[in-house]
Formats: sequence, structure tokens, C-alpha cells
Amino acid sequence: MGKRENIVVGLDVGTTKICAIVGELVQDGRIDVIGIGTHPSRGLKKGMVINIESTVDSIKRAVEEAELMAGVQINAVYTGIAGGHVKGLNSRGVIAVKDHEVSRADVRRVIDAARAVAIPLDREVLHVLPQEFIVDDQDGIKDPLGMSGVRLEAEVHIITGAVTSAQNIVKSVNRAGLEVLEIVLQPLASSEAVLSPEERELGVAMVDIGGGTTDLAIFVEGSIRHTAVIGVGGNHLTNDIAIGLRTPPADAEKIKIRYGCAMTILVENDESLEVPSVGGRPSRILSRQLLAEIIEPRAEEIFSLVAREIQKTGYEERLASGVVITGGTSCLHGMVEIAEKMTNLPVRKGSPVGVGGLVDVVSSPIYATGVGLVLYAQRNQDKEEARTGRGGMLQKMGRRMRSWVREFF
Repeated sequence: MGKRENIVVGLDVGTTKICAIVGELVQDGRIDVIGIGTHPSRGLKKGMVINIESTVDSIKRAVEEAELMAGVQINAVYTGIAGGHVKGLNSRGVIAVKDHEVSRADVRRVIDAARAVAIPLDREVLHVLPQEFIVDDQDGIKDPLGMSGVRLEAEVHIITGAVTSAQNIVKSVNRAGLEVLEIVLQPLASSEAVLSPEERELGVAMVDIGGGTTDLAIFVEGSIRHTAVIGVGGNHLTNDIAIGLRTPPADAEKIKIRYGCAMTILVENDESLEVPSVGGRPSRILSRQLLAEIIEPRAEEIFSLVAREIQKTGYEERLASGVVITGGTSCLHGMVEIAEKMTNLPVRKGSPVGVGGLVDVVSSPIYATGVGLVLYAQRNQDKEEARTGRGGMLQKMGRRMRSWVREFF
């Protein structure tokens, strides 16, 4: 297998599955998906690595499958990070403008000032995302470059994570023989694949329901305003089914995918399913309504926690585009309806868009993070100047991060 310079790879290290997506940059600025590899994830819990060896093995299997399909050798990846340790906060920086005209150096300095907040020693800055700039009290500016003024302010959203959690992901990827070009917050990556520019501008809450966690990202006026990670996900539904129906977890997962419904009212009375038993006991025929009665309370819990988080931020009235749900668990029948019921907002299911190539294969919400990582990589290759802040441990994550450190420090 050969190497190609125009290849970018997104590696979604999830609680349920490891997914590698290979994208090829084509001449007209588009990106084509040319390879996909997935493997069950063994070694993660709630988005965090709990077994390095199992995680390394799963990464290798997924990457080998992607290499085989794409016909290229994979050496470096953009990888996602999630988990309850991820926190977001808003910050503001102020500087005096040199020569009364905003230069690129001024933009960098003001973002540097905004990110100068006190964080605990066990945490590291993952992203510094500009929301808006203010030049001499004129607000709502997206790009202040070249504007006249004497005072420049920047409002940014800073995302931090536990140093050890990020290190364990990087270590797992490195031991699989790959270089980590950048660690990207998973809901930020997913939003690249499933949200339209109009939704971001009008106001939208993106909810990525994975296996171990549910990730929330709120966008208003085109910029990210709030991020949160809720420690409940699809695996909790599977566990509920396994206990409620007294069936092995592997069978509970299959039953959830094939017969699961998040609202009892959507299930017909006469529908039934065969449920395997444990300990060699014979299978049983049970009502599908019983299954829905097990799933519905947990689905309500997930979206009630999401609704509470949205209300806490104060952005509820500004989400004109409503809610977009994505991730594997969003494929469950009735999830859109229960989300609308619990949030009192319009809800749609978000599938990856914006790529060519193997579109039919990656059109499921399951691949939102993987496709989003590839789109994130493309956008950041096109706009190197848009990189605004990574530090500490991330300085060691490959040449992209080292070039940023040299530029800023």
C-alpha cells in the first residue's frame, strides 16, 4: 500500500466502537471518503480508556480494515476525545491595538489574553474557539483583520480536559503505530458533519448520543457557546434491557438495535419478539411493548438532563433551529419524538453530509464523529490561521501542534 499526501484520517475512539474514516482531498476543495474501518471497542468506559492493551488492539483492527478498503497506508490521524472530564467555559481578553489597525498578530495576542485563565494543574486546554471580536465597542465582528481601532476584545469558548485522559488516548493511538496530529472534542467534530451554517447562525443544540456519554454543543450566531458531557448513553439502555428482560448483554444490544423503541405509544399491541435467556434456559416470546417500557424511562432521563443543561445556559429561547440529535443511539425508533417531548423544541436526526465518495456507507449518524474529524482536518488544513490555541501536553502531538507552538511562543 502506498502513501498519499492528500489523505486525512479521522479516528473515532468511542465507548462502543472504534471507527477509522479515510478521506481524500480532491482538487475542487471537496473531500471524498475512500475507506472505513470499524471494530468493537474493548477498553473504554464512558469515553475514557480503562484498558490500554484492549484499546490498542481495537484501534489496530479498525485501521487495518480502513487501510485495506482505501488502499493506502495510514500513519497519522485526527482523533476525538469525550468523557465526563471535559469542561467548557467562556472567557474574554482585551488588548490595545498597535498602529491603530488590527493585524494578525493582534488577533493572536487577544486570543492569547482570553485563554489566560486559571485552570487546575491536572487539566489541559484542548480548544480555544473564538465566538466574536469587539473593536472599540463595536461588537458582533467575526473577523477583525484590517479594521481600524485602538482596543480589541475577544470572547472565546475554552474547552479543557483531564491531562491523564488525553494522554491515555494519545498513548493508545501511538502504541497502535500512529501519530496523533490533533485531539478534537467529539461533539465539535460531529457538528462539522451534521449541522448546516444556517442552523449554527439561527441557534441550535447538537446532541451526540454515544455508547458511554451524551455530548451537547450549543451554537448561536455561528459560534459555539456551550459544551457539556452527560454521563449517560446507549450502553445504559442496553444494560436496562439485559436486566429487565433477563438476557445476556450481547443479545440485549441486538434486541435494542432491531426492536427497540423509545416511546411505548409508537408500538402496536400485538408486536412480539424472541428473547434469549441466560444459563442455557429456553428462549421466551415477549411483547415489544415491554421492551419499549424499559427503554422509555432511560431515554426520558437522557433528554431531561439535556433540557436541564440547555435551560441552565440561558440559550433556550435562542435556539430557533431547535435540536439535532446524532450518534448511534439516535437511530433508535422514537428518539426524535421523545426528544421533542422532553425539550419542547423541534428535533431532527442528523446524518453526516458534506463529503463525497462512499456517501451511502457513512450516511448513518453512527459515523457522525468519524466523518466530522475528517471535515475538521480539511477545514483546518485550508485555514491554518484559524488555529487559535492548544498547549501543554498537546504540544507533543505531532508537527501541526509543534508548528502552532513555534508560531505563538
